[in-house]
Amino acid sequence: MNPFVCRAGLLPALVALAGLTAAHAEPAAVAAPGHTESELGMARPHHPAHHHHPTSAVAVPAPAKAAAKPASPPAAPAVVAPVPPVVAAPLPPAEPPKGSVTGLPLPRWAALRTDDVNMRSGPGTRYPIEWVYKRRDLPVQIEREFEVWRLVKDFEGVKGWVHQATLVGHRSFLVGGNEAILRRRPDDAAEAVARLRPGVVGRLRSCDAASPWCEVQVGDYRGYLRRDAVWGIAPGEAVGG
Repeated sequence: MNPFVCRAGLLPALVALAGLTAAHAEPAAVAAPGHTESELGMARPHHPAHHHHPTSAVAVPAPAKAAAKPASPPAAPAVVAPVPPVVAAPLPPAEPPKGSVTGLPLPRWAALRTDDVNMRSGPGTRYPIEWVYKRRDLPVQIEREFEVWRLVKDFEGVKGWVHQATLVGHRSFLVGGNEAILRRRPDDAAEAVARLRPGVVGRLRSCDAASPWCEVQVGDYRGYLRRDAVWGIAPGEAVGG
């Protein structure tokens, strides 16, 4: 059972033929040139009617041979200019969705303002209370907005609606299922400042987006925790600084 919440109600139940003939039609008939079958006339040779008159041979000059045309030089091969490849312009990064009321990015982090926060099944006081949170600064994630109500999710994945007045914008964290070592410097070999048991809640002071470490504070203790040891910050997210 979650040590920070108590059950106040039951969870409600959720939630033409296309003309293919054209594609298979025979190609239009095209008459091939030179195939019109023109008739070839066959003339019978004429023979003189049995008259044997001697004839003198007449030399028929041979037709003059036409001068040979000089051979044309071979055509130069066509030069095709290379086409540069088309490079698509990079798409701009997609913007995160924003809340319909505040215009702030969703999802985003918040923390509980007091030790007594009601989570309801819907955005309004007419909806029943399902959980009562008893831990100030407990981190939650806001997923939706409706008027003065916010749909939030806790570290166990429980979702419900809380009033905006019960939330604050400063960043906090919750130690996960294993004990975490608070160290004096962002180094696994650095001196240990404190051992934090699962369920401990503290403040996030700063986190570099490229660093696996976050500077935190728990009561009077300050130091560095690995970001993968806590709940309340997204991978690669920067905080403070």
